[in-house]
Amino acid sequence: MGLKLAIVMGMLMAALSGVFYWYYTDSQARIATLRENNAKLEVAVDTAESSLALVQTEMKKVGELNNKLQQDLQKAEAYGDELRGKLSRMNLIVEALKDAKTLEGKMNGATAKLWRNFMDDSGNTNKPPLPKWLLNDAGTKSESSNPSSETTDTNSSQTETAPAN
Repeated sequence: MGLKLAIVMGMLMAALSGVFYWYYTDSQARIATLRENNAKLEVAVDTAESSLALVQTEMKKVGELNNKLQQDLQKAEAYGDELRGKLSRMNLIVEALKDAKTLEGKMNGATAKLWRNFMDDSGNTNKPPLPKWLLNDAGTKSESSNPSSETTDTNSSQTETAPAN
């Protein structure tokens, strides 16, 4: 009976050893998979953190640009209010009846300068010269709609005529 017991115990130990070997190899495979997944998660977290930092930086820039645009809008609205005030004080019909050429010159000059400012604001670096009829005449000055522009003469009543053939 001792021999039978030793054989049963040996078979039981061999079976348990096989089960433990299977458990060990299965656990090691799971640990390796978990390490790989952990490494992927760390990379994903790093990427998410750097993306979040980039978004925060960009949001800060957007906020600063938004503030600048708000200030520019306020300046533009103030200038628009100033122009509306000037127009409300002027009677263009009476002005046109009194001196149509001077009014035409002022309007054409102000329009030309306004378009140049639009071109400058839109990033156009090409600066075409002002038309000859818009350039300063010696000793004549007229009030401009934009006091910060490079020239104050907007009189187009001095136009060039083609030479007679």
